[in-house]
Amino acid sequence: MKVQPRTLSGFMELLPREQAIMEEMMSVLRETYASYGFAPLDTPVIEASEVLLAKAGGETEKQIYRFSKGDSDLSLRFDLTVPLAKYVALHYGSLAFPFRRYQIGKVYRGERAQRGRFREFYQADIDIIGDGKLDIANEAEIPAIIYQTFSRLGLQKFQIRVNNRKILNGFYSMMGLSEQSGDIMRTVDKLEKIGPEKVSGILTGELEVSQDAADEILKFIAIKGSNGQVLEALEQYRGRDALFDTGLEELGTVVKYLSAFGVPEEYFTVDLTIARGLDYYTGTVYETAMLDHPEIGSVCSGGRYDNLAEYYTNKILPGVGISIGLTRLFYVLNEQNMLNVENSSASADVLALPMTADLSPAIALCAQMRRDGVRVQLYTEQKKFNAKMNYADKLGIPYVVFLGEDEINAGLISCKDMASGEQTKLDYGQTLSRIQAGLAQKRGGTVIREIK
Repeated sequence: MKVQPRTLSGFMELLPREQAIMEEMMSVLRETYASYGFAPLDTPVIEASEVLLAKAGGETEKQIYRFSKGDSDLSLRFDLTVPLAKYVALHYGSLAFPFRRYQIGKVYRGERAQRGRFREFYQADIDIIGDGKLDIANEAEIPAIIYQTFSRLGLQKFQIRVNNRKILNGFYSMMGLSEQSGDIMRTVDKLEKIGPEKVSGILTGELEVSQDAADEILKFIAIKGSNGQVLEALEQYRGRDALFDTGLEELGTVVKYLSAFGVPEEYFTVDLTIARGLDYYTGTVYETAMLDHPEIGSVCSGGRYDNLAEYYTNKILPGVGISIGLTRLFYVLNEQNMLNVENSSASADVLALPMTADLSPAIALCAQMRRDGVRVQLYTEQKKFNAKMNYADKLGIPYVVFLGEDEINAGLISCKDMASGEQTKLDYGQTLSRIQAGLAQKRGGTVIREIK
């Protein structure tokens, strides 16, 4: 009996052309992160359960893939932040602070697979970890990096939404609702999905908040306008709670520095409904939405936390970070036909077809082209000419070179541009220049194309 091949639900497998686009997206992320001084990091996919689950609980712990091997209790990582916390605590003495790292890796969550949500998926994270203290400027640099990253990918219609947890906690404190603040924030987070009337109903019903308090909450989170107008509106609350005042100062600084980092205001907005996690984030928080696809939710989120590694060390290690759900983003872009397939890199730049029994000249040609920076595949299968050309076309290889007796004797190379159909017979230097110029032009676009 043959085993029926299948891929588990919630796991993504891509065909070669799609995988090439995914790799290009990762390359853009790595280059952008590195340009800001972030170092690459790779942590194990499997950790000891006691290490990985030190801070877990509730739904997170239910979603963990946990198993035993011999006497070892092991788990697959469910994000890249907890492994980072372990890493910094373990290697504290060898690291320079602030420690800036990026990591692109797979994580695993045993949740119900659905549109755009997977059980195995890539996250792309950047974090800045301080030793005792971490300057507020870092909280503006993180979303500025996301703006640069998404812009380099080719995205245009996105918005980074910014808030500060101290403002929210301070506001609920001045309302006398500190003990219920977590439940209130969870409810307010549903505003876009269920609307203000239902939010008000939950606040006054399940949470037993007075109608006056519920109205004040809805009035507060409904503050809109330009970033300057929102900050000005928040000034009316200043002086009533010290934590609120601190958060307002921090938010104003982040907005000012985001502009200094060169982020146009239409790409970031102060949004008082953004709260993120209930206890993890302590300062600035971010969510990034694709404006044409609000139903997808945030494709990039994060914020400031006061003590990254509190479960592993007594040292105070504050940080700020953000994570791109890369598999989810890729899925949405592919579904919306926004991946630039024409600009994607094939597995080779050139397919070399020997036209003689002796392969030595073709092998030597391929070796020379590789030394000159061209990716070449030597095709030696004994098939009909049309089958060979179809092979190049199916793989999207942009150029095919032919080397027969006539070319060898004349010191020339026949080269066909698969896109235009133009074929030339030139010497090696001229052929190389033609290929390199064509490749530079093909690679001039972005990974993502906006549909207008």
